[in-house]
Amino acid sequence: MPSTVVHAAVACCLAVGLLGEFYDRRALVFVLAVVLAPELDTFAGWFLDGAHRALLHNLVFTAVAVPVLLWDTTRESSWLRERFGARGVRLVWVGLFVHTFAHMLFDWSHLDGINLFYPITDRFFNLDGEAFFSTADGFTQTFIEVTTDPETGQQSVDAGQGGTTGNTHVSSPVDPSPDPEPQNVDRRAPIAVQGWQLYLIALGAFTLVAKKLQSPLPSKRDDD
Repeated sequence: MPSTVVHAAVACCLAVGLLGEFYDRRALVFVLAVVLAPELDTFAGWFLDGAHRALLHNLVFTAVAVPVLLWDTTRESSWLRERFGARGVRLVWVGLFVHTFAHMLFDWSHLDGINLFYPITDRFFNLDGEAFFSTADGFTQTFIEVTTDPETGQQSVDAGQGGTTGNTHVSSPVDPSPDPEPQNVDRRAPIAVQGWQLYLIALGAFTLVAKKLQSPLPSKRDDD
């Protein structure tokens, strides 16, 4: 699974690329806080079965926040813009983007995935499969597969759906085992599990250093 460090590294890359003129240390801290906040549901796993990757790992918040933000920020008397200015609007949009793409959809593709629409529906989904073009079969993808029962003719769709919070436990250093009293558990806080994760961490660090070393853009007064 992507470690917390990997999530933070991807968020750093997005922050540098999307914040533009509003990028500074405080904005970066805000983005990192947003991307790491969903991991708090690991603690809820002590009290609620299957809480990790469900309670705060879903797309319901994004589905609600996007239309609300669009409605507010595209009208003349925007509540967000009037109180926090253009900087506040940019920070909120970037934070929502980072929350969705650097954490939610990232975790969707690993282990048991995430409980995409919890608590509206209780079902984990994992984005797993492949897509390729071959000279024999043309374009083929297995992320979403539709099969037909030869006897009944009934179609079924496999979109990577798995279990529910009642029978799915995604381990974490805080809650490594579904057993309420685990014995001899090796609690590990992962940093980089595979080479591609180490690469992303290095890329995030490089992006921050490169941004720090960049010369500021010349102002209009300097050009005159």
